[in-house]
This record gives sequence, structure tokens and C-alpha cells, in this order.
Amino acid sequence: MPTRVHVLARRPLTPEAIAEFVALSTGPPVGDDFEALDAELARRGWDWEHELVCDSFRTKHGHVLCSDDRNPFWQTDARSFLVFGELYPFDEHDDSMANAPWLRGQMDLWCGTTGWERREPCTEQDCEATLAQAAQAVTGHLGAGPERTLLSDAAVVTGPAMTHRVWRTPTHALVLGPAADNGPYGYLTHLQLSLTPLSCAPELPPAADEKALEAWITAHIDW
Repeated sequence: MPTRVHVLARRPLTPEAIAEFVALSTGPPVGDDFEALDAELARRGWDWEHELVCDSFRTKHGHVLCSDDRNPFWQTDARSFLVFGELYPFDEHDDSMANAPWLRGQMDLWCGTTGWERREPCTEQDCEATLAQAAQAVTGHLGAGPERTLLSDAAVVTGPAMTHRVWRTPTHALVLGPAADNGPYGYLTHLQLSLTPLSCAPELPPAADEKALEAWITAHIDW
């Protein structure tokens, strides 16, 4: 049976948010100590975030940024993820924790975050519309459409297949789409924009090779 979407929380991406995110890998370094990080957060208008995603940040645009390095600033070999949507997949025939009532409380945290909106009931089409709007913003910033577009559940623990879009800069891949959450729960799904070094995987596979493309996407965005 296909998994439905029970609740969607979202804060749409803007060109300004994307420009700041893409620029993370450029510029002078920031020290790894908390004093240096706190000073950089204050300069940017960011805050620490620990409830929605463990050890992450809240940007001045209201999105959640997480990284595989505690310090996401000007780390050319680190992966960073900008979360602008969170969804609660639901399968009435699944007795696993994916249908646990406590997950609604976690979604309430996302939906109650300043500037985020709640869609309930919602559909997969609502999620796809959110991704399409974000894709327009990324295309507007980069000046070109995605190199690859793939309907897939790559890097998703639970939930429906949705559209992944891939752009590349000379050094990084930008992957827009769903991914497994890295918060304290494990059964929700992020809608995110990833900024990851191209070295995470070999050359981008041809569009016709969906299996290889799924593996490429997973290598770039899966923690």
C-alpha cells in the first residue's frame, strides 16, 4: 500500500536564503570553538537549534540548517542541509513506530515554529508543490534548471516517492528533495536542499540510468 502524508509543515525557500546557503563553502574560516561559532551566529542573525534537528541551526530566514560537521561555515569538504519542509508519512496498514501518536507532538514543534505553516490534511501533491516552488527559487539563483530530475524514494526511510532535482557548481552538488530526518525521532521526512562536495560520488550518471542516479543522490545526501 502506498504511504500517505498525514501532516506537512513548511517555510518556503527564498532566493536570499538560497544565496546565503550556497555561499557557506566560500569565504574566510570560522573557528570550531563555541565562542567563535556564537560570534558568527550573532553576526548572521542565526540561533542554535536542538529540538527540531539535533545539533543544528535556525537561520535568519527561519529554516533549519544541519551539517555533518558541527561547524558548517566555509568547510569545503562538509555536507550541509537546509530544511524547509517536514512531513509525517502515515500508513494505516503499518504497525511500526511510523504511526506512533507521539510523532504528532514532534510535528507540532515544526508547525509551531515562527514563520512555518501547517497543512493538514495534505497530499503528496502539496509536498510536490512545495518542492516545485523551491526548485524555481534555486533555478532563479543559479540561472539554470536542474541537470537531473528523478521521482524516487532515495535516502527516505518512510514515505512516498517524490521528486529529486540535481544542480552542480564547479565544486558542489545541490540536491533538492526528500530525505530521512536526522532529528530525535527517525520516522519523519525532511524536504531539504543539500550542499555537498562533488567528491561524495563519481561523475553524475546519465538521466536514463535511474538506479545509478539514485545511488549518486543517496551518496551525496544520506547521513
